[in-house]
Amino acid sequence: MAMETREEMSSGGKGGRSRLLILFPTPFEGHITPMLQLATILRSKGFSITIVHTLFNSPDPSKHPDFHFEPIPDGLTADELTTGALLHHTLNVKCEKPFRDCLTRMIMSTNSGNEIVSCIISDLLMYFTQSVADELKLPRLALRAGSLTSFAAFAAFPLLLEKGILPIKDTQCEEVIPDLEPLRVKDLPEFHSKDPKGIFQFVSNMVEGTKGSSGFICNTFQDLEEATLSKLRKDLPCQIFPIGPLYLYSSSSSASASCSSLKKQDYTCMAWLEKQAPRSVIYVSFGSVVVMEQEEAEETMWGLLDSKQPFLLVLRRDSVRGSDGPVQLPQGFEEEMIDGGRGLIVEWAPQRQVLAHPAVGGFWTHCGWNSTLESVSEGVPMLCSPFFGDQRVNARCITHVLRIGLQLDQKGLNRAEIAKAVRKLLMVDDEGAETAKELRIRAEALKEKARQSIREFGSSYESVNSLVDHILSFQLVLN
Repeated sequence: MAMETREEMSSGGKGGRSRLLILFPTPFEGHITPMLQLATILRSKGFSITIVHTLFNSPDPSKHPDFHFEPIPDGLTADELTTGALLHHTLNVKCEKPFRDCLTRMIMSTNSGNEIVSCIISDLLMYFTQSVADELKLPRLALRAGSLTSFAAFAAFPLLLEKGILPIKDTQCEEVIPDLEPLRVKDLPEFHSKDPKGIFQFVSNMVEGTKGSSGFICNTFQDLEEATLSKLRKDLPCQIFPIGPLYLYSSSSSASASCSSLKKQDYTCMAWLEKQAPRSVIYVSFGSVVVMEQEEAEETMWGLLDSKQPFLLVLRRDSVRGSDGPVQLPQGFEEEMIDGGRGLIVEWAPQRQVLAHPAVGGFWTHCGWNSTLESVSEGVPMLCSPFFGDQRVNARCITHVLRIGLQLDQKGLNRAEIAKAVRKLLMVDDEGAETAKELRIRAEALKEKARQSIREFGSSYESVNSLVDHILSFQLVLN
């Protein structure tokens, strides 16, 4: 008798019950996007998918007809939405009961039907889901939307606190951290918060929740974070599944490639890119959350203009602190930009298509992990300006491990330094041209490794198969 395929087993096989996966993302674009990409992969393997989500930053179900969506109340107040990193702690407190109630209803409704709940897959920042899963006797897999290297840094927080390295002191900033090389003290994840103890407790809960999970899914690939993967496989009690880059599993022209964005994408920039010379444009985007001071925004704009290179700049309505509408451009800037024909500003760009365009020669980024992976996957060297959280870790890895980028001074943005760095990255000036050429060669080589990882028999391809087998091994036991 022929053996059933993984797809047939996950969909119940002949006369069986199909397996339902409950996915729960953290409600921010950088976390929702990889969760939906993971859902698409698992859906292709035959699983049924339900996305449980908060009302805050709710995804649009109409863009994902293959999934079922279950909203839960989050109870967030206007003041709580402005608490920065502590908002994650608030979400863990306020979402626990609604999530438990929702999950209980779903188990009861599917128990007598044709589906069976196999497991929960939640963002590891939503650590409370581990206790809910334990209570309901469900396996829970944790998804790391960020880099594994930054997770390793988070896991080291208790020891760093014990040694007095945290909180960060100016006198130790340049010191390299043992067992986290080449990270320096100033590269450690940092959160702007009035309650550092609360942040450290949140990190501890997140790490412990991951250790208690039934598996650790990572949006990375073997060749990208090989040393960290090797270390964590020794340190963590759960199995690790590096299956990224997740966004490479769908083509750039497919609907799923852009439908996870919570913001309206401006495709007019693609026509503008068509008019630019190959590898001449610096693309600039600091993600969906970073907020700059007015002075930083102005230095950014003038620095780009002074570089005398074509630039595509993303400025969200909320990119500048205190702005309640389109960002105000410095006096004389727009006229000079338009007259010189050197730049274009949009509120949000279709980043995947932009980075894949042959006119783009460099990416000035905040080093969020999704942006980093997208740049890696398209072979685009980076100019790094980390702002907070794990962005500093990613920037250090980009510049000193992968060696596919340059870093701007973290202590502020200066137009002269910006112009110089842009020209260096785009290989305009003779000074640093050889270095920039080497960056580009390494970026192209890493692009091929990223794409090879998801092909048949590649490391991520095999890891996806292992993940599917792992999920199929779960048995639902209800009291």
